[in-house]
Amino acid sequence: MKTLRAYLSTLLIAALVITSLPVAAAPAAPQSMDLVSTQSALANDRAGADRERINEILARADVQEQLLKQGVDLDEVDARVAALSDAEAQQMAQQLEQLPAGAGGVVGALFAVFIILLITDILGLTDVYPFTR
Repeated sequence: MKTLRAYLSTLLIAALVITSLPVAAAPAAPQSMDLVSTQSALANDRAGADRERINEILARADVQEQLLKQGVDLDEVDARVAALSDAEAQQMAQQLEQLPAGAGGVVGALFAVFIILLITDILGLTDVYPFTR
């Protein structure tokens, strides 16, 4: 009986060790491998498209000319557009889409850029306009 118990306990210990090896040796799945939802992928694409639309409008010669007349640094404008949150970029792109074509649209676009720059200056995120201090 003692020999049977010794063989059985040895057999059980070996079985436990063998079955637990694959679990211990298996690599842990990285946490960054989460599934990406369709909604978040579409939101990222939409945010990129909004920023592209804003940059297209700001790249126009007449818009840049007006910005320079108002004393705004073009590099600062690019940095601010890049710093916009996705919601702000979407809102600005929608406002730019609603503006009429022609000279009135340029003035409206410049006004929208001026307001956004002014708000970020008042919040202390940038230092473009000295009159906000």
